[in-house]
Amino acid sequence: MDYQNQPYRDGFQPPQRSLPNATTVLVLGILSIVFCFICGIIALSMASGDKRLYEENPELYTTSSYELLRAGRICSIISLCLLGAGLLIFLFVMTFAISVGSFNN
Repeated sequence: MDYQNQPYRDGFQPPQRSLPNATTVLVLGILSIVFCFICGIIALSMASGDKRLYEENPELYTTSSYELLRAGRICSIISLCLLGAGLLIFLFVMTFAISVGSFNN
């Protein structure tokens, strides 16, 4: 007998709960923008697990916790994009400085 596809007993659904790491992902996402990108990498890895949990059983979790998770993911992605842009600018400036320095000699 397949118990997973059975309707809830007496027609009542279990109470919704928040995703386990939604607040943590949001805090790490904000910290990744302010302090360091390592927090963003950690937040993205934690968010992927919670996103999978929500997509498998959306009726078990609150939508507000999923919105917190999305906001944390977005902050993490923004911080990693800023890191990438900063690295590209740094490489451009270094290449320009080396080429001007070698041109003057």
